[in-house]
Amino acid sequence: MRVAGLEYRGVSQVDGPLVFIEGIAGVGYDDLVEITTPSGERRLGQVLDVSETVAVVQAFGGTEGLSNTATRVRFLAEPMRIPVSKGMLGRVFDGLGRPKDGLPGVVGGDRRDVQGKPINPCAREYPRDFIQTGISSIDLMNTLVRGQKLPIFSGNGLPHNRIAAQIARQARLLREDVSFAIVFAAMGVKYDVAQFFVDSFVQSGVVNNVAMFLSLADDPSVERLVTPRSALTLAEHLAFDEGMHVLVIITDMTNYCESLREIATARGEIPSRKGYPGYLYSDLASLYERAGRLKGVEGSITQMPILTMPGDDISHPIPDLTGYITEGQIVLDRDLNQRGVYPPVAGLPSLSRLMKDGIGANRTRDDHPHVASQLFAAYSRVKSIRSLASVIGEEELSPTDKLYIEFGKRFERNLLTQGEFENRSIERSLELGWEALRILPRSELYRVSEEELAKYYDQAKVAEARP
Repeated sequence: MRVAGLEYRGVSQVDGPLVFIEGIAGVGYDDLVEITTPSGERRLGQVLDVSETVAVVQAFGGTEGLSNTATRVRFLAEPMRIPVSKGMLGRVFDGLGRPKDGLPGVVGGDRRDVQGKPINPCAREYPRDFIQTGISSIDLMNTLVRGQKLPIFSGNGLPHNRIAAQIARQARLLREDVSFAIVFAAMGVKYDVAQFFVDSFVQSGVVNNVAMFLSLADDPSVERLVTPRSALTLAEHLAFDEGMHVLVIITDMTNYCESLREIATARGEIPSRKGYPGYLYSDLASLYERAGRLKGVEGSITQMPILTMPGDDISHPIPDLTGYITEGQIVLDRDLNQRGVYPPVAGLPSLSRLMKDGIGANRTRDDHPHVASQLFAAYSRVKSIRSLASVIGEEELSPTDKLYIEFGKRFERNLLTQGEFENRSIERSLELGWEALRILPRSELYRVSEEELAKYYDQAKVAEARP
């Protein structure tokens, strides 16, 4: 049985962000802890490991200034909770849900366990509704669906923050007149990155519909482990209690995993791939699987985590495991970025596994699935022909291959490339897709139907031929 309010004077060991207390009783895993320093300062902590007589506590405020004899620890016998309320929209909080904007704390509302509640898989609603982000390379070829978890795989120096801010500004449901509430969580980012998002939300006029949880680079690293859970706890309240559609953007998951590795090393755990703990997969899943829809509930949670791949290595444990859990990925390409393409979304490695269920007749447009498939096939051929041309020279290519080279240029210049504040409709994206495909001979377009060719290819060719 857990006992609340017991205070212990003195700790047996302080190791990095961890505090070891011996002689404990009635302490449970994940219990909240109040740590009082010798100077009287109070900090929060959480039970990370517990046996019959020893508890390991991770201190959120750091362990600087603690001593073995004068430090006092009080176990609160309850899990970490944060207040949740619709009034948190338009506010900025730290990773533990405490106000960071100089305003008073949250008044009213429930206090929820940051670990969330397990969702019965049978209670989930299959994600189907198309979300228009206004970015052609996503809407047309890697469609985001309401309730989906679709991460952005990026690298250092690539514009993933600009893309995430653009999605947050522009995302909307195509067939319904509703707006998204946005919950933004940042772990281990620099101040200028956090300020960029704040300024972006203010300038676009959506700041009153955004709740931000910021754990900056100079905050204790252990706080990064709680930040996404705090954000998702609020998102669950807004979605499943208030009936809102919530877009959760989490950056940077790599910083989160680095903190997880740091804590695992301090605990003396046996490392797995590249030093990360063996439970990295299940820990990531505990975050990603909090997205989705529930039967009979109007609201939904759509997740777009951002992770920077160390060394642009997509086989690194973090993107590798993330890809197994989520329903696809948006991969940013360094070569496209260096050639001035924004957003530099890689055409072939990117994937949305739920795309087929959110597009087509009565959702986007009847030709959308076939156009996307044809664009993928044609762009794949472009990659092969470019490799061939680098060996034999472009002048030695066949006439058809030269048309594919021209298609690739038009595809990247007109469809992939767009302005940071350019909000394209899905109809405009499809039109740009057909414009690129009309460069190719009709016989090469084998993934679209005859009816679609007659409507979108032949008629446009006739119109172009008129004087």
